[in-house]
This record gives sequence, structure tokens and C-alpha cells, in this order.
Amino acid sequence: MTDPRPAHKRILLKLSGEALMGDDAFGINRATIVRMVEQVADVTRLGVEVAVVIGGGNIFRGVAGGSVGMDRATADYMGMLATVMNALALADTMDKAGLTARVMSAIAIEQVVEPYVRPKALQYLEEGKVVIFAAGTGNPFFTTDTAAALRGAEMGAEVVLKATKVDGVYSADPKTDPAATRYSQLTFDEAMAKNLGIMDATAFALCRDQKLPVKVFSIFKPGALRRVVMGEDEGTLVHV
Repeated sequence: MTDPRPAHKRILLKLSGEALMGDDAFGINRATIVRMVEQVADVTRLGVEVAVVIGGGNIFRGVAGGSVGMDRATADYMGMLATVMNALALADTMDKAGLTARVMSAIAIEQVVEPYVRPKALQYLEEGKVVIFAAGTGNPFFTTDTAAALRGAEMGAEVVLKATKVDGVYSADPKTDPAATRYSQLTFDEAMAKNLGIMDATAFALCRDQKLPVKVFSIFKPGALRRVVMGEDEGTLVHV
């Protein structure tokens, strides 16, 4: 008989901005964001505490052409602001779904969202609120993957869940190679040796050093998030 209790009490969910686009070229697809929030609501009902780090690629993609030749730090700050917009959209959708969400930004925009304060974020999680971390780490030259690793470690998350369009890490591109197989689990060292590109090197090293496992799964598979938090064989687990 399977254990009805979740395998994880507190998770850090990393959502890419691109995931919010659905099949659109850029921006936020309403039906897509609603489906994602339904999955989050489902796991909160199990008593799982959820923190989210959101990317901004879906919005930044719309202005990417104009950023060619731009100073890297300036472009990165634009990307951080895009994540704030996504976080607000996500929080609004969560509120409409009956969840209580709090957006905390690593850069100060206090008229719009709260600043990131670690003890306050921990308090919100303990109260059962979903905490959405916006603006990455607050610094240029760092990706939102690194922000997910950092916030996951700071929040004491048991696992970082990297939500993608693919249901795990494969030995080759499953779209082009029919012989590609999904890894059920890998060590950090194996993933680096195989150069699988699961996260950027800084994020990956931080997770490895903090012994913080990473689970890669598809947010587009119905019920996948629930199966992950219940400890079922969904996606690919990367561990020490």
C-alpha cells in the first residue's frame, strides 16, 4: 500500500517565463497559467508548502530584438522587471483559485510588491501561503535558475522542481532521436559529466554544494506536480 502522505513538505518550484506562453509567440497565455495554478493548488491541499521562482523570457522575448548590443547588466535588469510582471499575473491567478499568494521582489518596487525578506518569506510558507520570488537574485549576470537554487537553499526546501516542457532528462533529444531514454535519476556528477545542461553551472553547483536535489519534470503533463510531490516515478531526479 502506498503512503498517502507527500514525500516533500516544502518545495521550490522553478517556472520559466516561456512556460507561461503556451503556444503563443510571447506574453502570457491565460489558459496555460490557469492550468499551472490548478496543479499548484492541488499540492497545497496535500499540505505541501510551495515557493515559486518565475522567469521572464516570455515578456523579454518581445523586446529581445531591441536589446541587441545593449549593455548586459541593463538587459538583465529588464529581464528582472519582466519576472515581476509574471509574478503579479501568477499571484492574481492563484488568488482567484482560492490560494493566498505573496510576491516578494529582490529589487525594491514597494508600491507594487513586497521586498524579499527571508524571515517574512519563511513565515508566509509556514502559514500555508504560496510565496512567489520575483526579480531573480536582484543582481545582473545571474539566471533565474540560480535564483531558484539560492531561494530553495534559503527557504530550506527539500527539493527544487524545475518545470519544463519535457517530462524529464533524456539521453538525447526525444523529438529527434526515437532511441532516447529518460533517466529516472542521476547524480550531479553524472549530469555534469554527460553535459546534459539541466541548469546553468552556477545554479547546479549551488544545489550540489547544499545537497539540494533537483527534479526535472513537465508542468504540461496533467497531475505531474502531484505525482512528483508524492514521490512517484515522474521526471528525473538529480541528487548528490
